[in-house]
Amino acid sequence: MKNRLKVLRAERDWSQAELAGRLDVSRQAVNAIETGKHDPSLPLAFRIARLFDMRIEEIFDDGDHHDA
Repeated sequence: MKNRLKVLRAERDWSQAELAGRLDVSRQAVNAIETGKHDPSLPLAFRIARLFDMRIEEIFDDGDHHDA
């Protein structure tokens, strides 16, 4: 799943470790999500969205664009 996490993190000048600390996950987890190797759990996706004050779908793109 594509996401904007790396861009959002860079805009705030946060390291992966700093973002990981804010989300209470490992730096490796942040790296895996940023590189698309791992999708976050729903609770983590909500925490990420709240941290950046955005909606989940503004950060994560599942490639499904069949909006009515």
